[in-house]
Amino acid sequence: MANTSSRTLRLLSLLQAQRHWPGAELADRLGTSVRTLRRDIDRLRELGYPVEGARGVDGGYQLAAGASLPPLALDDEEAVAVAVGLQAATTSTEAAMAEPSLRALAKIVQVMPARLRRQVDALRAMTITASWAPVDAGPDPSVLLTAAQACRASEGLAMDYTAVDGAQTQRRVEPHRLVSFGRRWYLVAYDLDRQAWRNFRLDRVATMAADGRRFRPRKLPAADAAAFVRQSITTARINYDVRAVLDCPAATARERLGPWAEVADLPGDRCRLIIRTESLPWAAMALGSVAAEISDVEPPELAAVLRDWAARFAAATDDQDPAQASKPRAASTGRTPSANQ
Repeated sequence: MANTSSRTLRLLSLLQAQRHWPGAELADRLGTSVRTLRRDIDRLRELGYPVEGARGVDGGYQLAAGASLPPLALDDEEAVAVAVGLQAATTSTEAAMAEPSLRALAKIVQVMPARLRRQVDALRAMTITASWAPVDAGPDPSVLLTAAQACRASEGLAMDYTAVDGAQTQRRVEPHRLVSFGRRWYLVAYDLDRQAWRNFRLDRVATMAADGRRFRPRKLPAADAAAFVRQSITTARINYDVRAVLDCPAATARERLGPWAEVADLPGDRCRLIIRTESLPWAAMALGSVAAEISDVEPPELAAVLRDWAARFAAATDDQDPAQASKPRAASTGRTPSANQ
């Protein structure tokens, strides 16, 4: 019984991880016969999981949307709350949270009844998220979800996309993988019109929809999707390779900058910082956030930005008495002091 239960859980995990499984391949992954697989599928159906099956050359199994959520999962209110929370997490500046949140959201939406999807969409549409990040820091969560589901299903996408030069274009692509890199989400896909692999910034997508075309995945000309995006970004003409030496331990810089920078140890509790970015002002803010002495700044364009900012900040404090500025402020009493106080 224990083996049967563990195999059933393994089967459910496989069905959630991939949209469609050929029966023979699924049985092979479970280390069982096709006949035993059919019994396990029936057991999942008895538990309420909506497993669809098809016969023939392209036959197999897939987990479909059902009339209700499976047992031992979530009730309606919990499902809506989790989905909305995961949608918000997909636009997090923490890549370690954003990517798994998107994977989990794709799994939940796949089996969510239509009535709950409508609730999720309505709640998301009527909710405004306040953030310290720039307005254009991330794509619409619905675009992320559509892209993720198309990648899992090997289904073509059609999208309205703003190219790097500002041109409005229509693209037909075969999606491969989503990559969270730096402060951006990228879709790695084969562009059918240009007959070449491309990575697309999802915050530049105006509309995106699956077009129903199924395709056999092509071989990516890179070790993986992350390597493909990294190579594309570092060779783009609009990016800057920012370098600086910080007078603080590498661990301190990593803690304050998170995943947006490469940090290498140097002798004497110093470190070398490398940031690849499209925005020099953002790089200047990142350097300032470390709160350490800075030297050997590159490129010259960033040094010019820092000099300009330094002049502006200095001008903002020129009319202050240094002696007064160094004194601690008294706690506020909520009253305006009189001249005799």
